[in-house]
Amino acid sequence: MPDGIMREAVIDVGAITANVRHLRRLTESEVIAVVKADGYGHGAVRSALAALEGGAARLGVADVGEALALRRAGIDAPIVAWLHAPGASFAEPAAQNIELGISSLDQLQAAAAAASRDRPVVVHLKVETGLGRNGIAAADYGVVLAEAARLERLGKIRILGIFSHLSNTSEADDRVALSRFQVALAAAAAHGIAPPLRHIAASHAAIALPEARLGCVRLGISMYGLSPFDDRTSADLGLRPAMTLRGAVAAVRRVPAGQGVSYGYAHRTVTESTLALVPLGYADGVPRSASGAGPVTIGGRRFSVAGRIAMDQFVVDVGDADVSVGDEVVLFGDPTLGVPSASEWGAASGTINYEIVTRIGPRVPRRQVSQ
Repeated sequence: MPDGIMREAVIDVGAITANVRHLRRLTESEVIAVVKADGYGHGAVRSALAALEGGAARLGVADVGEALALRRAGIDAPIVAWLHAPGASFAEPAAQNIELGISSLDQLQAAAAAASRDRPVVVHLKVETGLGRNGIAAADYGVVLAEAARLERLGKIRILGIFSHLSNTSEADDRVALSRFQVALAAAAAHGIAPPLRHIAASHAAIALPEARLGCVRLGISMYGLSPFDDRTSADLGLRPAMTLRGAVAAVRRVPAGQGVSYGYAHRTVTESTLALVPLGYADGVPRSASGAGPVTIGGRRFSVAGRIAMDQFVVDVGDADVSVGDEVVLFGDPTLGVPSASEWGAASGTINYEIVTRIGPRVPRRQVSQ
């Protein structure tokens, strides 16, 4: 660890570029690189630039604010945003050439209202195929698609895509959703709507369900080098994790047998032992639910969190291992390098690797590297 640094997340943008390039070849599809939630905790701008270098054609974000932040950072690539506040005005995103995911008649009309005389608003129509979230319901296809076709003829909108989202419940469930998507595409075609982009596959289906690729896929977790599967690792998929979360041992204490550790004494030393203090806690996004279980490496040796994770710190019982103040502690990174993975932290805390990386807080400095 650099002197004076207690904690940091090292972001390998070269890994993001390589992952996108690999998945683009694998899927033989146009890639929408998803950089919502500050690039899944990796940094939206750096992740966007790395993904574009890897061949992504456009960027995806949840909301307009995220899209505008990318524009302010100087990114002029196509961006689509798909989750909107009730009654939102689309004037500013339209002026900034932000593509809008449209899930309702109200949103469609709001998009059309933001059009200028010579510039239609670019939209992707989202249809509901069984996830139970947003999207145009099948019962509303007739009204909404007819209005979309009319507004396109008037030059108010340009329909660039139709999309949906899969549940990843099972291959059978995803195929049912895919068949519903085909029904939606046919309904759109009946209204003269046949946009060039059709996208329903995110990372899971982009890799595992080739018939869902449809020439365009949205890559989120996979582009950051993490597996969307419970039974396949990043290495199995040819991916390299981009984030390494690490800290420096802040204190070392030799204690007798029976020493209580952290709040509630959920851990007590069995024999005389050494305790190492790590300055990362749940305020930094380290899940408290991984207390007593979260894996770390110190000096290349693997240990687990001892006792409860506190707001700013946790303790590792290292036994008789030789550990000193300043030694590097790796919480997760690339497991092929002998460190724990984000997926292991997910398992230790009863969640998924998506949440582990996304929740790392702003108090943890990000340091960009490219390997």
